[in-house]
This record gives sequence, structure tokens and C-alpha cells, in this order.
Amino acid sequence: MNKSELRRSLLKIRQAMTIQQWQEKSDRICANLATSPLFTQAKTVLAYFSFRQEPDLSPLFTSDHRWGFPRCIGNTLHWHFCQPNDSLQRGAYGITEPNPDAPTVQPNEVDLILVPCVACDAQGYRLGYGGGYYDRLLNSSPWATKVTIGIVFDFAYTSQLPIEPWDKPLQAVCTETGFKL
Repeated sequence: MNKSELRRSLLKIRQAMTIQQWQEKSDRICANLATSPLFTQAKTVLAYFSFRQEPDLSPLFTSDHRWGFPRCIGNTLHWHFCQPNDSLQRGAYGITEPNPDAPTVQPNEVDLILVPCVACDAQGYRLGYGGGYYDRLLNSSPWATKVTIGIVFDFAYTSQLPIEPWDKPLQAVCTETGFKL
């Protein structure tokens, strides 16, 4: 199965989950992250706002971290600090994002990136939506050394994904059943 077929298949499964299943699995992912030293020792964490039934990390956003969220500008991600009560907007692709005037996050401030994934494999490679935003970010100089955790539901954790030369493995993968790798 190529990347496009696999992406379509896994997104269909993800979107077939009931809201209750999605929330329960998301809550378990949050519980697993909350006990991880990679998360508890981080001060500034980059995350995402759930879109199309991605795992919902919002219960963590009240924890004692500084949170950064992406805005899509052209073909790159720009990161901004955001608090749970800040006003948000719909950006590219209908994804919730911080307002453009929110304070910018600099790469040297970041301790951890929680990466949304359609799928992850046992080597740490991820399958995204196909836009290349995270591939470009994680391969760029100031971001390449950041600790990354792929966030994915367990049904989308597989032994091996098809990979391309620009794919970069994540350091860890977190699902509702625990940490992988």
C-alpha cells in the first residue's frame, strides 16, 4: 500500500470512531504523556489543536508548561505562544491556530514537540497528511535536534511505513496504550 492509500485508509478508521471512543483514547494518551519524563521535564512544549479527530491533547494545556502552537504560512509552520483562554482563529485548511499577533516562539526556547501523525511505525517514522510541513520543520537546522514525540492512536501504529529520503524518525511515539520505541 502506498502512502496515499494508507493515509486514506487510516483516516477513514479514525473518523469512524465514536466521539466517546475518541475522547477516551485521547484522555489515555494525555495520561501517558503526563507521566513521561520527556514531557514533565520540558518547560516549553509545541503542540497542535486537534483536527479531524486527531488525538485531543487539550486536557494537558492547563499544565505548568509554556505552550506553542503552529500557524501555516505559505509552506512553513510558524510557532506562537498561546494560553487556553486566548482567542484563536481558523487558518489554512480550517485548522485552529493562534492569532498572528500572538508572541512568537523561538527554536532555542523549545524543549519538546508533540507531533500530530496519521500513523507512526516502530522505527519512529511518521505518516502525515502529505503537505510536508513537519518534514520541512524537523529537517531544518534550528529544529532538527529538538525532542519529538509522535501522537497517534494505537490502531495507526504499525511495524513499518513506506519512507522517503526526507523522512526523519521521531524520538518516541505515544498512543493510548503507552510509549513505543
